[in-house]
Amino acid sequence: MIHRLKILFILSFAISIQLNAQVPIILDADLDSDVDDVGALAMLHTLEDNHRIKILGVVVTSDDLDAPACAAAINTYYGKPDIPIGIENGVALRSFSKYTKTLANTFPHPLKEGRQPEDATQLYRRLLANSPDNSVIIISIGHLTNVRNLLESKPDDASPLDGKELIKKKVKLWSCMGGQFPKGKEANFYRPDPQSTQVSVKNWPGEVIFSGWEIGNDIITGADFLKNALSTEHPVSLAYKLFNGYSGRQSWDQTSILVALSEKKYWNLSSKGNVIVNKDGSNTWQEDPNGLHQYLIESLPPSEIAKIIDALMIGIYRPGF
Repeated sequence: MIHRLKILFILSFAISIQLNAQVPIILDADLDSDVDDVGALAMLHTLEDNHRIKILGVVVTSDDLDAPACAAAINTYYGKPDIPIGIENGVALRSFSKYTKTLANTFPHPLKEGRQPEDATQLYRRLLANSPDNSVIIISIGHLTNVRNLLESKPDDASPLDGKELIKKKVKLWSCMGGQFPKGKEANFYRPDPQSTQVSVKNWPGEVIFSGWEIGNDIITGADFLKNALSTEHPVSLAYKLFNGYSGRQSWDQTSILVALSEKKYWNLSSKGNVIVNKDGSNTWQEDPNGLHQYLIESLPPSEIAKIIDALMIGIYRPGF
C-alpha cells in the first residue's frame, strides 16, 4: 500500500511539474521601423516574470545598426542580460530607427560591454536542439529571412538533423505576424525579402497560426495608459515616447504573442488550409482540410483586446488572461 501511494505521489508530482512548466519561446523580431516589437518583447518579459514562459533567445531580423543592442538593453532592464541575441551576418547595416539607438545607448547591456550577437541560424539550431521535443513556440513578428535560413540549414555540431527535420521534431507552433487575410499584401511578407516568405510559408513542416494585418490594425495600445503607468526611464515607455509621443500605435506584433500563449480565445481561427505567397509577397488563402495553416478572425472588440495587451506591456498579469 505504501509503495503504491509513493508511486501515485511521484506521478502526481511529475504531472504537476509538466502542467506548470514554462513554455519555451524564441522571438524573431525586426526592432527598427515600428515600435510594436518593443511592446511584444515587453509582454514576453511579463509572462516570464510570472513563470508562464521561458525566453530562450531573441533573433533580430533587421538591418538597423542598433536593433540587436536595443533588444539586449530591454532584456537587461528586465533582469535577463543572458538571453542570447541572434543576427543575420553579412547584412549591410544602416541607422534609421526612431528609438533603437537611444535605447541601446541609454541602458546597460552586454553588447555595450563587448559581447557579440550570435549567428541567427546557429542560435536557432542550438536552442532547438537543446529543447524537449514538440515544446518550442517560435513567434515571428518581422520578415522571414532568418526563419528561411533555419529551415534550409544543414546538420552541424548542434544537431545531426537538417533544419526542416529539427523544426518538425522540436517546434510545437509557429505564431507568425504576417500577411493579410483572406488575401492582401502586408509588409512582413513583401518587405524586404518576399522570396524568404515564399520558402518559409510553403515548406514549414508544422502548425502555423497567422495574425494578419487586419487583426492588429484596429487594436491601439501604447498611448495614455502606458504613458501614465511607466516612467520615461523605462525602455518600453521611452520607445513609445520616441516613436510617436504616446499617441497610440497599432498592435500587430502583440497579437501573435497573445494568440500563442493565452488560455482564452480572443479570436476565432479559420478552417485549416494553406497560405499561398506570390513572388511580390502578396498572399491568398486556400482551404484544405489537410493544411497546417490557420489565420485569426476577429471575434472580440479590438478595444477589449487592447486592454489586455496594454496591461501585459506594463507588467500586469492575471492568471488565465
